[in-house]
Amino acid sequence: MQVALSKIAIIGWGSLIWDLEILTPHTVGEWQMAAGPRLPMEFSRVSPKRKLGLAVCLDPVAGVACQTHVIRSARSDIYAAVEDLRARERAPAGLIGAYHADFQHGRMPEVVARVQAWCEANGWDGAVWTDLEPNFEAHTGRAFSVAEGIAYLKTLRGESLEEAYNYIQNAPEHTATPLRAALANDNWWQGLGIGQQS
Repeated sequence: MQVALSKIAIIGWGSLIWDLEILTPHTVGEWQMAAGPRLPMEFSRVSPKRKLGLAVCLDPVAGVACQTHVIRSARSDIYAAVEDLRARERAPAGLIGAYHADFQHGRMPEVVARVQAWCEANGWDGAVWTDLEPNFEAHTGRAFSVAEGIAYLKTLRGESLEEAYNYIQNAPEHTATPLRAALANDNWWQGLGIGQQS
């Protein structure tokens, strides 16, 4: 008897969209933009990988529901799909979310439930997503807010500021968080773009 192969989605909303990197050989087709579930997110993670710039993450407190995007994993095994994404994100295995009949994991039960409902409604057997936690308060000693986020960005210099600017500006337009909306109207932030054009 033939065993049915699982159809597993990789859900993305940040740098995965423009840079699959080592995940590329483990995907099939192109990103389906705005095809994923709406999940709560904000740029409330200070990212060592991003030279201490702010990265977008799932945040049930400061985050707002934003549209996500989907690409198919080349894997039919949920554990292999988790490992592929973990390697791309340089993350502990415990910080990759997953929903599948064989395995479910995530920091936020409401996110796992939302992904499950989305999978069932859209013909996916499972999904994996990056589940890195917001760490702004742990890093800065201050609770995240839009004002605190902008104040933090203003402390960055050189490559750190350039990385932060490029990352936030490159995120898909659907990643429409309160911080991003504020930066769109911030003269200091918008002025940074002049130097980026050269």
